[in-house]
Amino acid sequence: MPTATFLWRIELRVPAQAIPHFEEALRPDCISVSAFVEGSTDDPDADWRVEGLTGAEPDARAVALRLAKAARAFGIETPKARIHLVPPRDWAAENMADFPPLRVGRYFIHGSHFEGRPPAGRVAIQLDAGAAFGSGEHASTAACLMALDGLAKKRRFLKPLDLGCGSGILALAIAKTWRVRVLASDIDPIAVDVTTRNARVNGIGKLIRTACGPGYRSPGLARGAPYDLIAANILARPLVHMADDLKRHLAPGGVAIVSGLLERDGRWVIAAHRHFGLKLIDTITVDGWQTLLMAR
Repeated sequence: MPTATFLWRIELRVPAQAIPHFEEALRPDCISVSAFVEGSTDDPDADWRVEGLTGAEPDARAVALRLAKAARAFGIETPKARIHLVPPRDWAAENMADFPPLRVGRYFIHGSHFEGRPPAGRVAIQLDAGAAFGSGEHASTAACLMALDGLAKKRRFLKPLDLGCGSGILALAIAKTWRVRVLASDIDPIAVDVTTRNARVNGIGKLIRTACGPGYRSPGLARGAPYDLIAANILARPLVHMADDLKRHLAPGGVAIVSGLLERDGRWVIAAHRHFGLKLIDTITVDGWQTLLMAR
């Protein structure tokens, strides 16, 4: 039976472009790190709340030093962190209650607690909200699923890559849609383990191959190139920095789903990929988050 547990929360507010720096600063202490907009996603000056959860009381001085380093790297003042104890809650039960079945295009995403029967003709994916990002609820993940749904009506892919796989939701959707083997890669070993577990639960363990490493330098990723479909649901800044790598790993005629960016960052990310010869073929915007379909 699930049990209620105490957790410590670290909270701070930062500009949107600084989110990756401060998420990385919190990761050594935290079991999960998330970011939430404070206000409207349409407001370019809106601050974001970066929040980390940990099972042990964090070292406030060590946290402050890492935040100061991140602030210097981004060129802003060090944000004030609030560290406090969260009352005991049954997080597993709450996650299940807060994760009702979700329909996105042809995809039907549900947790293990779902006792019904998936609708006929839908691609069912069992996924519990947990330690890795990607349950289909976030706008960027939903938009990626919409993109896959649209692509499935037009063409077939034989050699796909899910870069920054998180929970593996996109790799699972690709494998189930085209019945092909998918390479799922993430810098976080926990995400890789979660993806492997989710593949087995969904009965497609043989179709999902995983790798752990930073971006396109992940072991085995270069050996498998080029890919005719690349899904990269990450963040704007790393997407820009890896635009050349994406082009080199994408097969001629291949398609890349580039996601995890705010709408206002779209032009920046598009320009970076166009610089390396990629073409924009479509955009999907959901709740202020933009997903790009690029082709080589």
